[in-house]
Amino acid sequence: MEIRTRKILTLVGPTAVGKSEIALWLARELAGEIISCDSMQVYRGFNLGTDKPSPEARQAIPHHLIDIVEPEEQFSAADFARLAVAAAEEIVGRGHLPLVVGGTGLYHKALVEGLFPGPGRDPALRKKLKQEAAQSGLEALYERLKQVDPEYAKKIAPSDSIRIIRALEVYLLTGIPLSEHFRKTRSPLEEKSFNLIQIGLKLERKELYGRIEARVERMFASGLMEEVKSLLARGVPETATPFKGLGYRQVLQYLHEEISLPEAVELTKLETRHFAKRQLTWFKKSPGITWFDAHDRLELKKFVEENLSR
Repeated sequence: MEIRTRKILTLVGPTAVGKSEIALWLARELAGEIISCDSMQVYRGFNLGTDKPSPEARQAIPHHLIDIVEPEEQFSAADFARLAVAAAEEIVGRGHLPLVVGGTGLYHKALVEGLFPGPGRDPALRKKLKQEAAQSGLEALYERLKQVDPEYAKKIAPSDSIRIIRALEVYLLTGIPLSEHFRKTRSPLEEKSFNLIQIGLKLERKELYGRIEARVERMFASGLMEEVKSLLARGVPETATPFKGLGYRQVLQYLHEEISLPEAVELTKLETRHFAKRQLTWFKKSPGITWFDAHDRLELKKFVEENLSR
């Protein structure tokens, strides 16, 4: 089938739901190339714990934004959005369909909704607001926010000190309510005239958790421990961002003799289940996603083809 050149597909869902497998299938069926939307797969050397696509998969279908930064480097959602759009431009230039695939919610949001660009933090003003909260109570700051930005105040809890202070900081620095800044924030895809198709994958909880447990066991059996030891021997500091990822931090705990190896495995399973639940909560709140059971490939493909032909 012929694909119009400015279409882009995003495929999201919780970890272990089967995103990579379905993305490979769709890419083969629809002449696609995959852009990874995973905050850990960008780091070189962190392979097993991030469940990177196999060399065979990457040879069969072009993959982008994997192994692009060193572990010590900082990489943000804004960096992802910029590079993802650039990759998508190249992909459509080849007459292919960009498939953005992964479960990092903030990366997905940065691409499809855009990120509020500024202003940056003002330490002096922030300190003053915190002092005011300590002296007069957070309720006073919240009442102040209700006066200058009632729309945003309704969306947050009166006890959310971080968001209250940030909203007041933005207003005092710019004279414009934070809610107004959000309204003016545009998706980088919209700026480049991409037409967006969004798909979410889901499974029954019991099956999803079973897949998570099998994946964690496979990670450890495939040599996650040895991978961590190799990274440390290479000089990657334990403070590097990818060492905070699931599996990696539990292995570090084991190496520090804080927990046993079986405890590391079980703790990784538990925290991965919690992570999957948070992912679902995040993506369910994201507008424009059409959800499919991960087993229902025919309906999913039919939906995509109908949207591509429009």
